[in-house]
Amino acid sequence: MLTRSQAFGLAALTLMWGVNWPVMKLSLQELSPLYFRAVTMTGGALWLFAFYRQRGVRLRPAGSEWRSIVTLGLPNMLGWHTLAIFGVAALASGRAAILGFTMPVWTVLLGALFFGQHLTRRSALATLAVAAAVVLLLADELGAMAGRPVGVLVMLGAAMSWAIGTLMMRRATLTLPVEALTVWMMALTSIVLWAMAFTFEPWPQWNFSLRMWGLLAYGVFMNYGIAQIIWFSLARHLPPATSAMSVMMVPLVGTASATVIAGEWPRWQDGVAVVCVMAAIAAVLLPSGAWRSLWRR
Repeated sequence: MLTRSQAFGLAALTLMWGVNWPVMKLSLQELSPLYFRAVTMTGGALWLFAFYRQRGVRLRPAGSEWRSIVTLGLPNMLGWHTLAIFGVAALASGRAAILGFTMPVWTVLLGALFFGQHLTRRSALATLAVAAAVVLLLADELGAMAGRPVGVLVMLGAAMSWAIGTLMMRRATLTLPVEALTVWMMALTSIVLWAMAFTFEPWPQWNFSLRMWGLLAYGVFMNYGIAQIIWFSLARHLPPATSAMSVMMVPLVGTASATVIAGEWPRWQDGVAVVCVMAAIAAVLLPSGAWRSLWRR
């Protein structure tokens, strides 16, 4: 049974993760993708470093812990965050969120392909649901005059990168606290993002609107800061079914909030796709007991 503070934290986390998709989309109107990621991730890493240092978390890596930071940071941070921001630039933000959160299904499929994990009937149904969502959105992008089908592929690449990182994380033997691991993955990824942005994108003018400064603050303090802190505090205590329900709701929140924040009205294809993806996430993340409990209700 969730406590009141856990329920509030979970609801806030789901809302922050969902709202972040249209926030990113609006930010790209005034700042290029790589510079946006570099600025917000750098600020978030500094914010988290100060917070966890004050809390007494061991933040200094030792010896082989640096290897874990680099190897886990490549798919979990660099791959996911770089591909995702380009996916958002190419697609409606709600549509990008739907495709990005196919990650749990790719985790199951890649685990079966490379690590011999058993595929269940529920996994097969989840795969079919995700395939239906992807085909539907890809066909719609191909059929639209201003469609960006490459954006669908980029977001799928981001989801697969996240899935690979999840599988690597599960198999890693970590001695560094996960809070410190995240801070340093973000810090090293920020350095790479700054180098990539300086190489491939024009230097920003930095004379942003007040709204843009607010969006950047959201990215630093909410998405990379408070959301991470809440997640770390909840992850140790939440049952898997509860975590799964939170993940399921993020694409729905992202799609709904995009209408209000970014003025993106979802098409019927988005509605069907988000239902397919939510069903797929439930199939691979919710334990069988949770399904029976939900059915009895």
